[in-house]
Amino acid sequence: MTFALPDHISDFDTLPRMPAWVTSMRAETLEDVAFLSGAALNHLHLVLSRVDLPHALLRDRLALRAAAACVAFSGRPEREAELRDAVHLLRPGDLPGPAGETYLAWRRAVERPVSIKALGRAFPAFEPGQIAAWIDAGKGAPVIRAAMALEAVLREAPRADEAALILADAALAQSLGWDHVVPLLAAGLKRTDLRKQGDDLRLACHRALISSVIEAVRQAADLARRATLLKAVAPKLRAKGAGNAVEMFLTWDAVAPSALPLPDRAARRLCDRLVDLGAVRELTGRDTFRLYGV
Repeated sequence: MTFALPDHISDFDTLPRMPAWVTSMRAETLEDVAFLSGAALNHLHLVLSRVDLPHALLRDRLALRAAAACVAFSGRPEREAELRDAVHLLRPGDLPGPAGETYLAWRRAVERPVSIKALGRAFPAFEPGQIAAWIDAGKGAPVIRAAMALEAVLREAPRADEAALILADAALAQSLGWDHVVPLLAAGLKRTDLRKQGDDLRLACHRALISSVIEAVRQAADLARRATLLKAVAPKLRAKGAGNAVEMFLTWDAVAPSALPLPDRAARRLCDRLVDLGAVRELTGRDTFRLYGV
């Protein structure tokens, strides 16, 4: 049985849609592409200002997408489903493996307000001064700063694709006045783009941001609707600790029943109940070792 949203909630989209001319207009020159990426980022800025958006959940889901792109850049076979397993099914003492480490780095980068200290949690191998220098490598408009940060990292650490992309997103976030890193560039760039420089790299970054922002806005609208439904059904949940469990679903891309603040059997029953209500989805398609998410 699914739970129907009240009419005043379900009869409208909670977030504004991307203008059609941004999604359909074809541009070739750097100036035209820069104009479109600026329009897309402005629209995303408006979306991110909405209080009805589950911000942490959106960032975590975009982090998974970015991590999958980085793993693909490295030639590894893991995709989003495998990354979820590598992180969310970890047991105490287990190691997540290279792909899991990539996903964890992205999650650490987005979960706290952007700062050198927070980014240092994602990259403990780099000195704080080095991270600060890379983020501040560029001057000018936000996308130019992001591209120059990306180029600066890869110039000094050619194999640090993941760090370069995260720090480029951090430079973008800071220049736009966002509190947190929002993963955008990795999912839109190609592996070959990371070896470009100057205007060629800037053009690639503008193109990447257009496509990634379109997807981020789509995901934001979807998650806002799903989060509204989860909040609507939350009062119907009787299990002790259900409120904290709901907050976890509104924060993380995926949740294992064992991570919920309930006894094991009660946690599985709560997950099944939320699936029956249409408030969360089972993400793996498996009978065991299941993961759930909004």
